Amino acid sequence: MKVSIIENSPKVMRVDIAGINYGLANAIRRTAIGLVGCFAVDAVTFYENTSALFDEYLAHRVGLVPILTPKDYGEKDEIVFSLEAEGPATVYSKEMKSSDKNVKVANPDIPIIKLAEGQRLRIEGKAIVSTGNKSAKFQPGIVSYKSKNGKEFEFYFESFGQMPANEMARRALGIISSGLKDVHKELKK
Repeated sequence: MKVSIIENSPKVMRVDIAGINYGLANAIRRTAIGLVGCFAVDAVTFYENTSALFDEYLAHRVGLVPILTPKDYGEKDEIVFSLEAEGPATVYSKEMKSSDKNVKVANPDIPIIKLAEGQRLRIEGKAIVSTGNKSAKFQPGIVSYKSKNGKEFEFYFESFGQMPANEMARRALGIISSGLKDVHKELKK
């Protein structure tokens, strides 16, 4: 097996892997998209919403804001984000205040809602770690590959901001490796 990094930035990683087949290439892609966990707001409590938008619509928008997911956090962790704003104003993701200094919005410039004069919004959102298999909001990025000759594949990892692209790749490979070790251990019994 030969691995060559073509591009490696926080947002995008392109890597060439020779000596694998379509099955392993697709396992890497599907694991990165569906099994790498990341934070997303999963439940929103509305204390005040006098805007023109329904609570459900706003909850959906807040849920899609990418949240940084440090390595040390897992499925048992919950972070509360609070947001309070009054119009006239455009409310951006940077106004979502985290209860944990290590976990914050990945992109501070995402518009959430435009409030008119006198409109108020006061909410709290509970962020949890889950996977893309549960919802697309927990998907850390996109992954694709193209075959060069059936045994060499060029992968493209693009992060949505929750973690660097190379971290998404490493976590996916760790999940595959751990799963295979577990199967191997069970087969030895």
